[in-house]
Amino acid sequence: MRRGGTAARQALLVRVGRRSQDAGRAATATQAEVIYTGLEPIVAPARLALPPASPAPAPAEAEVVSLLPGAHTARRKASFAIVNGCTLASLALGMMAIILSMQGDVRLAAACLVACVAFDGLDGALARKLGVSSPFGAQMDSLADMCSFGLAAPVVVYASLSHSVPTPAAALACVMVAGCAAIRLARFNVSPKDGRFFSGVPTTMAAAVLALAVLIDLPIPGLALLGGVALLAFAMVSSFPYAKLARIIKLPPWMWLVPIVGALVDPRLTFVGLVAAYLVSGPLVWLRTRHTAV
Repeated sequence: MRRGGTAARQALLVRVGRRSQDAGRAATATQAEVIYTGLEPIVAPARLALPPASPAPAPAEAEVVSLLPGAHTARRKASFAIVNGCTLASLALGMMAIILSMQGDVRLAAACLVACVAFDGLDGALARKLGVSSPFGAQMDSLADMCSFGLAAPVVVYASLSHSVPTPAAALACVMVAGCAAIRLARFNVSPKDGRFFSGVPTTMAAAVLALAVLIDLPIPGLALLGGVALLAFAMVSSFPYAKLARIIKLPPWMWLVPIVGALVDPRLTFVGLVAAYLVSGPLVWLRTRHTAV
């Protein structure tokens, strides 16, 4: 019994020893695997040698634009101030026309518009005569024309027509005048200039016609006047060639007899006839030019 028990005990110890050895080997293998498959230390890459940054360029100095090209003598500065003073006078008279129209004094407002036309022609003539024409003056003149002829003139016309035609129709016609005047002025600023003809009726002439029509109180029904206002607005944005004033003045003397005699007989009817003849002259000259080109 002792021998059997001893043998059994030895067999149990052998098994336990084997298990312990196996467990130790497994643990060692596992530890080896962990050590072998573990994460390798990350080595930071060496910094690349970059070339030194070049200094930022110094900002360029803003170019000073002179409003008056050429020599800045006292005489030229005074001439420049006088010319632009005429432009501002035209603008101020346009504002007075709007204020007078709002107060109901339509005829005096129309007289202010006629004075606007006079100052607008005076500033251009003085600029050329005194040799102080400049891009600044051209922009000033265009802005003043928009205020005086593109806004003040329609307001005066609206005040004169509001009691004789439906208010929406009068407002629509005057809005058309303002919009067409803006298009006409913008197109004039970016288009090549022709020494003989205007492309479309100029805003100055359109405003003069409207102002004189209010000032002399044409004996024409309100709806007919409204149609004339709309026709004048479309004539401003048309491409028909209209003769400049210098070309009209050079007409033969006998052609001036008709309007002079007509003005003595009936000034208002003569005015309507002259305006109609000028509006028709554009399409006629266009047809003649087209026929000659063909």
